[in-house]
Amino acid sequence: MRRRRSLASQLLVWQLVVVTLLLCAVGALTVVQTGSNFRSNEERRMLSVAENVAATNVVQTNMGNWRILAAPAETARSLSGATYVLIVDLRRVVIASPDPAQIGSTLDTPTTALDGKAWVGTVNDSIEAHVPVFDEQTRRVNGMVVAGVVEPGLFAGALDQPVDVLRYLAIALVIGVTGSLLLARRVKNQTLGLEPHEITALVENREALLHGIREGVVGLDGQNRITLVNDHASDLLALPADAVGRTVEELELNERLRDVLTGRATGVDQLVLRQGIVLTLNRMPIDGAGAVVTMRDRTELLALQHELDASQHATDTLRAQAHEFANRLHTIAGLIALKEYDEVSNYIHQISSAQDQWRAEVGSSIGDPAVAALLIAKASLAAERGTALRMGPDSVLGRVDDALSSDLVMVLGNLVDNALDALSSLNTNGAGKWIEVGVMQMDDEVQVVVRDSGPGVAPELAEEVFRHGFTTKAASHGERGIGLALIRRACLRRGGSVSVSGSVFTARLPW
Repeated sequence: MRRRRSLASQLLVWQLVVVTLLLCAVGALTVVQTGSNFRSNEERRMLSVAENVAATNVVQTNMGNWRILAAPAETARSLSGATYVLIVDLRRVVIASPDPAQIGSTLDTPTTALDGKAWVGTVNDSIEAHVPVFDEQTRRVNGMVVAGVVEPGLFAGALDQPVDVLRYLAIALVIGVTGSLLLARRVKNQTLGLEPHEITALVENREALLHGIREGVVGLDGQNRITLVNDHASDLLALPADAVGRTVEELELNERLRDVLTGRATGVDQLVLRQGIVLTLNRMPIDGAGAVVTMRDRTELLALQHELDASQHATDTLRAQAHEFANRLHTIAGLIALKEYDEVSNYIHQISSAQDQWRAEVGSSIGDPAVAALLIAKASLAAERGTALRMGPDSVLGRVDDALSSDLVMVLGNLVDNALDALSSLNTNGAGKWIEVGVMQMDDEVQVVVRDSGPGVAPELAEEVFRHGFTTKAASHGERGIGLALIRRACLRRGGSVSVSGSVFTARLPW
């Protein structure tokens, strides 16, 4: 198996590559600049050498005598450092040259010197200057002087400079390597010693974990901006696609959910209603980095809990009926023991009449079996708590569809239970406690009105009571303050509403 390079070695290699490329570019630029400077300087120098030779009296008066011209040409070459100095006549024949074999040859280099104009340029690998020689008497051109120097190689010019460029490039390379080593060490410390493949695996595992778990996860920074959200959380909270990067306050969330996400509501397993779903949220702050909020759907669990509550209510009702029946049996047994047979008959008739009257009242007003059964059962529970349950005079309800019937049972059950709880805390010894239930069926909605003899809700709490988690019970066990929130959700889901004024709760449930 191929061995993976460490992060430090990879950074070092890449830094060395970058530094080397940079130094090569600087070196190439230096060589090009050196060559350019060399050509510019040598062109001026060769032109000066050729002009000095062409201006001497010996050259101007002895253009035809090569023996005399050889001396000044060689002197000028040796003193100036030129590679060669040539003297050429009008026929382009070389009269004087440091190379004896070149004397008598024809110079075919393009030039303007024989026309009376100096010329400077590159010929083959040499820099040449051509200067015309004028006759001293007639001032006509009778030849030219050629001064040339051979250009050095690609790096020879840089090496011949007063400052050793390669030495400085080597120093820069050492500095670059040292800096690369220090940078690699610092990056390794900042990544907690993890290698690139380990960092990649960690990110991949995090993504798989976030999007694979059945719980929703939301990450928040110190300003309550969403930094990450997995798919499950996005679905549970119905967040928009651009939620990441936006603050909690910018999103269309209800007040309860914003309180939990921002930490204004503290505690474990905070219940929140969102889009008809009951969520359990837990917020874990992170020092200096914000917080992480996990959530799960508790709708099914809460539905089971309500089923258990319904069973508990049914059990309580049966217990209340059994307790009431036992008391009546004891009363009847006592009257029989006293031989008050007429009183026994009257007592039985009174009990039967009261039960038949309530059943008849509910049956004549309520045509839906589920709602009627709920009201009959609640009457026994209310009687055990010393509270009278009565129907409103305008109550009328026919048979409705199963969905509306289920919502009506939930709304009525919670409102009656809340009223019983409120009245049970009053110290009135059972005197004057009553609950009136009104169910009115209209053309497009069913209106439920529940009022009681208690003090009611303070006006400043008229909206607060429907917020999830609000409760006025001094001692509460388990989750409290969710009943009215569920009533409100059921009403709003149907396009209706719920409100309270004092001790009167009014719920509207459209068809």
